[in-house]
Formats: sequence, structure tokens, C-alpha cells
Amino acid sequence: MLSRIFILALSSVFFANTAKAQEILTLKSALQTAVQNYGTIKAKESYRLSSQESIELAKRQYLPNLNISLQQDYGTVNGQNGPLYGFGGYGVASSGLPLPDQNWNASFGALYLANISWEFFSFGKAKQRVKVAESKNLRDTKDLSDEIFQHKVKVAAAYLNVLAAKKLKLSYARNLGRTDTIRRIVEVKERNGIVPGVDLSLAKADYANAMITYTKAKDNEQEQENKLAQLLGIPAQEFVLDSTLLKRVPTDFPTEANSSLESHPLLALFKSRINVSEQEKQLLKTQYYPSFSMVGIFQTRGSGFGSGYAQNQNDYSTSYWDGIHPTRSNYLVGLGVSWNFTQTYRLSKEISAQDYVSQGLKHEYDLAEQQLKAQLDLSENKWKNAITVYDQVPVQLKSANDAYIQRSVLYKNGLTDLVDLSQAIYALVRAETDRDIAISNVWNALLLKAAALGDFTVFENEL
Repeated sequence: MLSRIFILALSSVFFANTAKAQEILTLKSALQTAVQNYGTIKAKESYRLSSQESIELAKRQYLPNLNISLQQDYGTVNGQNGPLYGFGGYGVASSGLPLPDQNWNASFGALYLANISWEFFSFGKAKQRVKVAESKNLRDTKDLSDEIFQHKVKVAAAYLNVLAAKKLKLSYARNLGRTDTIRRIVEVKERNGIVPGVDLSLAKADYANAMITYTKAKDNEQEQENKLAQLLGIPAQEFVLDSTLLKRVPTDFPTEANSSLESHPLLALFKSRINVSEQEKQLLKTQYYPSFSMVGIFQTRGSGFGSGYAQNQNDYSTSYWDGIHPTRSNYLVGLGVSWNFTQTYRLSKEISAQDYVSQGLKHEYDLAEQQLKAQLDLSENKWKNAITVYDQVPVQLKSANDAYIQRSVLYKNGLTDLVDLSQAIYALVRAETDRDIAISNVWNALLLKAAALGDFTVFENEL
């Protein structure tokens, strides 16, 4: 009686969970949620936006520098003949002829200037900086695309794993019900002296084993749901998934004839990284050449000291306005060229080092391409094997179910022993779990093919 209550409770819990008003999470919805929520994707989107701003920064670096300086001071103007070096930037720039004696006459003074400098020609340095920034933005864009693609594959795989785990748990729950029914039958027969006590011990052992297996299946389901929640970027929870996906198989599987790796997001990322290295190498080469610049300065000064102060130390004013009012102005325009000859000696090694970086990235590209080709071959084999198993599963399941029914009837009528019935149960459980896994393996083989091709629509179009 207690066992019957347990099975009813187990069934009620199962149906109650499926009947909850919780929305069914389809695979397409899961993919959309994952792309929107996952932290790594958000981070790489920020990196892409950052490098995009760097392009505008590189373009604006070509603009001239315009500096405006204003200062107003109060102090003395005692001059002195002698050398001086403003070590550390300390010292004052008081101007005035040397006088016989020190005095403390002080007045206001002011300096106003505007300075513009422009490196107007540098043999392509500015343009190459823009190209480097653009290549880095392209790299970050490809990195984001690859991350989204790889994450979609992970989410799809996790979704299939949860579906398979739920199917397995259901199969083991049915097996638990079967073993409990047999256990109760054996208990009745044992009490009536129809079967020996050893049969009851075996029945209890089978029931305990079924309970353990069911509990492990439930634990696996919870673990897979936790992994899926992490990939979706949401709190861990119990999911209600679209189980209709495992009631059919994909209708199309790409063949090698129409398979290509050229547009794979991972290879595109490696290509963009190689391009960044090459653009940085070209930027280094521009350092061999000089830079031409233009400068323009306009400066005006005001002082409370008069032009005859050297002869008459009373020729000054303590008025603030007299001191800051501009009285003398100067301007300067000029062209300049800057060329670091010893830089060429250092650049050769920098360029050589950058060449090695490019070579390393190309080796990584070759390795990734080799691994993807191997993955393509593996996906072909996985698909063929999964289809073969899927075709055999109905035969296995029907035969195992027929054998179980026959053995169960024979045992109830005392025409066979419990060992034969247990073997039939094990065969049926194995057939049911093989069925649950077989169809999941077909979908996983298609997902593996999509991952190897770098085209998620191969999988998504079958949903």
C-alpha cells in the first residue's frame, strides 16, 4: 500500500511540474536569451565599441594642436648676469637689466599666448595609425561574432543535454514503477509460500537498484539544468523545455561537397588577428621616415614696469590694470623637420619581432583549420553512426518490451523464475534509455557539423 502511494505521489509530482504555469522554453528562445544576457558576450561588445571609438581617436590625432596660455603675476624684476639651468623646472623668469643694488620694487605682469603646432606630413604615419585602429576594431568585431557563435553551440548542446536527462529520468521512473509492482507481487507470493524468500530479497534488491538509478538520473537532470542556466545568464531553476524536438530527427545533413571552412567565425578571428599584426608592422616601417611640422605662435605681454626702469627705478606702477594690460606682442611662424637617424637601427629589430608575432598567429590559424577539418570528419562519422543506432532502436525496444510482457505473465503464473524476469526488465530499461539517447545523438551530430562548419543555421534551420 505504501509503495502504491509512493508511485502515485511520484506521478502526481511529475504531472504537477509539467502542468505548472511556467512558460515552455524553446531552443530558439534560449539562444536569444543567452546572447542577450551572457557576460562574456556583453564584455566583448564593450571591447568592440571601445576599439570603434579608437578609430575616431586615430583620425583626430592628425588635427593640429592648439594651446592657449594665460598667466598674471606679481613680483620683482631684479636681473643678474650669470648662467642658470632650471633643473627640475624650478626657478623664475624675471626679466630686467642688472642693477647696482637689490631692490624690492614689485608690480604686476602678464603673459598671453596662443600656440599651434601641426605635423602635416609624416609619410603615411597618420593614415597607418587609422588602419591599425580599424584592423583592431575588425578583430574585436570578429571576436564578438565568434563568441556569439561558440556560445550558441554551447547553449544548444546544453539544451539537448537537459532534454536527454529529462527523458532518461522519465524512463528510469517507469522502471522504478515496474520493479515496485514486481516487488509487491513477490511479497504476496512469499507470504503465501508460493515462492522462496530469496525471490523477495532479489525483488527488493532490484527495486533498490531502480531507486538509486532514478535518483542518479534526477541528479544528472538538475546538474544539466544548472549548466544551462549559467549559459543563459539567469538564476538556476527547473526548466520546462520543448520536448517535441526529440520526437523527430533532422531532415538534412550537409555533405562535404557543400561544406566550406572559409567563413568559419574562428578562422575569421585568426585572420583578423594576423591582419592587426601586419598593420602594426606597416606602422613600424613608417617610423623610418622623417616628420614635417608647422608651428605658429602669437604672444603678448603686459608689465607694470616702464621702459626706462633701468635708469629710473621709480618708473613702475603698482596698479593691477597697468600690469596686466598688454603692451608688447610678438608672433612666430615656422616649418620644421624631425628625423631620428638612430631609430632605423632599433626599428629593424622591432619589425623582426613583429614578423615572428605574425608567424605565430599563422601557425595558430593552421592548427585551428586542421582541428576543424578533423571535427568535420568526426561529425560525418557521428551522424552515420547515430542514424544507424536510431534505425535499430525501434526493433530493440519492441523486442525488449515483448520479452518483458511475456516474462511478466509467465512469472505471475509461476512458469518462470525471478531471474529471467529481472533480465527482461534490464533489457527493457536498456532499450528505453538507448532510445532516449539515440535521437539526442542525432541532433548532437548535426550540432557538431554546424560547429565545425561555422554555420549555426545548419542546425537552426532544423528547429
